Amino acid sequence: MTPVEATAVTFAASLVAGAFGAMLGLGGGLIVVPVLTLAMGVDIRHAIGASIVSVIATSSGAAAAYLRDRWTNLRVAMFLEVGTTAGAVSGALLAGVVPPGWLFSAFGLILAASAAAMLRRGDGEDARTVPPDRVADRLGLHGTHPDGAGGETAYRVARPLPALGLMYGAGVLSGLFGIGSGIVKVPAMDLLMGMPLKASTATSNFMIGVTAATGASVYFFRGDIDPFVAAPVAAGVLGGAAVGSRLLARVPTGALRVAFVAVLAIAAARMVWQGVAG
Repeated sequence: MTPVEATAVTFAASLVAGAFGAMLGLGGGLIVVPVLTLAMGVDIRHAIGASIVSVIATSSGAAAAYLRDRWTNLRVAMFLEVGTTAGAVSGALLAGVVPPGWLFSAFGLILAASAAAMLRRGDGEDARTVPPDRVADRLGLHGTHPDGAGGETAYRVARPLPALGLMYGAGVLSGLFGIGSGIVKVPAMDLLMGMPLKASTATSNFMIGVTAATGASVYFFRGDIDPFVAAPVAAGVLGGAAVGSRLLARVPTGALRVAFVAVLAIAAARMVWQGVAG
């Protein structure tokens, strides 16, 4: 494959990753890293560096649209970012020091459990009961989202402190593996905090850019970001994210949940396999 063909393939794969990542709040790293390493033969360190850049691009391409359409819960995002940014620095510093095998396996099992929980949740978001929470009340974390008829639907948020702890773990994973960690953030907001899935996805998209930028600085100074790899990835992901953010409101919540569960299941199997094989 010539350099021009390799760049074209990387750009095309990044377009798909950006659109899919923006719709699901993932960041696209779960698609970009396997493509770069398995199909393109890129060194894993440079693939992770490019993935972190792609996560920032995904967030930049989708966050503005979600804010404009009133899907993002800014108060929840700012509160949870305290945990994710601290975790991202920890994960980036630990990368290359901690043996990754057991981390891959543990991460895969967590993803599998999240997939099962989200599948059981089904599509009955309007019927879910969110318990009262004094911390969420005091911080004003409750929000609204568009109802599809020109109005807004209010929702409540619960258990922000346990979610903050999970967000630290999500940040560590982002720093270690170069992913947006939306695969942890979205289930945490959806299952633990009781937020609607689309609001969770939009809020995750807003958060992943800040988390990735924190970890990317460590990778940059370590020399793990190759501009010739990261540039076509960032361009493709940015374009795909702009498309994916426009499609979110038109996709039924049930279909979005099934797609997210499928991605979780595939990622879980891949992580466990890497942990065992490594």
